Amino acid sequence: MKTRTFIAIVSLGALSVGQSWAAQTVKMQVDGLVCAFCGSAIEKKLRSNAATDDVLVSLEHKIVALSLKDGQDLADELLRKQITDAGYLVKSIERVPDTLDSLRAGLKAR
Repeated sequence: MKTRTFIAIVSLGALSVGQSWAAQTVKMQVDGLVCAFCGSAIEKKLRSNAATDDVLVSLEHKIVALSLKDGQDLADELLRKQITDAGYLVKSIERVPDTLDSLRAGLKAR
């Protein structure tokens, strides 16, 4: 009985670890984005991170989002510093379960 309980607990732990990586998208509200050059500069900076898979910049909605490679993460402080150092103001940072494709679709629908 103890063995079954141990296996169940280990299995649940493995599930929760897997779920912690489910939010592979970081979505940020950024002020100061006014032109395509702004978007390109931020995109280039974020793509320089080894953990970055893809980047989305919406000037209209003032959203910058990036998807992370499997098993990778970037600290909020690093992302905030990179964007702030480029001259923009980060209003919020959140981890979301959405993919960049679903974020793009949602922004187009607005």
